Amino acid sequence: MGKSAGSSYGWVVVGVGALMTCVAFGSMLSLAVFLQPISADMGWSRSGISAAATIDFLAMGLAAFFWGTLSDRFGTRIVVLSGTLLLGAGLIGASQATSLWQFQFAFGVLIGISAGSFYAPMVAAASAWIEQHRSLAVALVSAGMGVSPLTVAPFASWLIASYDWRTAMLVIGIVALALLIPASLLVRQPPEPSTPEAANGTDAPDGQWTVAQALRTPQFMILAGAHFACCAAHSGPIFHLVSYAMVCGIAPLTAVTVYSLAGFSGLGGRLLLGVLADRFGAKHVLVGGLFVQALSIATYLAVGQLGEFYALSVVFGLAYGGVMPLYAVLVREYFGVRIMGSMFGAVSAFASLGMALGPLAGGWVFDTFHAYNWLYVGSFAIGMAAVAVALSFPSAKRPPQSSLDLGRAAA
Repeated sequence: MGKSAGSSYGWVVVGVGALMTCVAFGSMLSLAVFLQPISADMGWSRSGISAAATIDFLAMGLAAFFWGTLSDRFGTRIVVLSGTLLLGAGLIGASQATSLWQFQFAFGVLIGISAGSFYAPMVAAASAWIEQHRSLAVALVSAGMGVSPLTVAPFASWLIASYDWRTAMLVIGIVALALLIPASLLVRQPPEPSTPEAANGTDAPDGQWTVAQALRTPQFMILAGAHFACCAAHSGPIFHLVSYAMVCGIAPLTAVTVYSLAGFSGLGGRLLLGVLADRFGAKHVLVGGLFVQALSIATYLAVGQLGEFYALSVVFGLAYGGVMPLYAVLVREYFGVRIMGSMFGAVSAFASLGMALGPLAGGWVFDTFHAYNWLYVGSFAIGMAAVAVALSFPSAKRPPQSSLDLGRAAA
């Protein structure tokens, strides 16, 4: 396969990845739409049903490294196909659940594990296929997550209104299988990297990293720590944004539009910062985006009017959405294509833990202090810590001279 043909097919892989992340994460996040109908029909507590969401993030984080390692060893196609079957099983199983633990297992464990099979492996595949516009390609795969609340959730809401929650979840499960099984078959192995640095990463010992070596490097610890702090900083403010707007006097239905605008801006942020990263380098754009995210979180303490909420949500969404794909670009640049699935899966596991902590922390703060102020103060501090950690990561676009000299000598 020629380089131009390979690059062209790479964009097909990018499109498939965007579809997969949209369907998988849209299905997982649609639980918010199902919460009230399930509670009313089954008599289960909302906290019990919502626990499935926490289980989702934890299961996804634990599974991400496992799926990434499998994709490095056996290829991405078998991984996403397995994840598709698990996603369908989880949705269909949850639609038939007769007890809360059955629902939590199907919707939490199975769907959470399946979600981990799409993001890290497809980001790794897209990064391996596309070299010239790698940051944009990764951003587009990640953009599927941004589109998901605008697609699956409204579809679920319409199905629930037309039928009932069980039928709605069953239909979504069948549609997910119908879309993602053929999409999985479109995923192909990427062509060989054009340079040794692309295959093995910069600074790789003896020309190659092993996963065990890479997991012990300061660079991995820095990336994992930054991604954890980034997600821990923004997940609480995002999850509690509607509640906080209502505390500030915004009407409930209007408060939802503030949340939706932040999510929509996150989609634009993924594309904007992806393009900027291709031009200026992923590290510099990541640090800038994390700084804007932290300032935006702090600024929520100073807003109260609807217009101010809208304006700040645009900036906040651009920042938190835009930085998310950049961690994958830095993993690719430093550790190379060969073990990217494993390494980005490991980094994503820390991100999932951060995502799981934010909503719980926000709920504790409000229950304890009857206000959200300390949530935003704490999230700002964690966000600035993410900036400091990201600043310590070396500029990975710079292949160290000593490594190049060693490579030339070996050749």
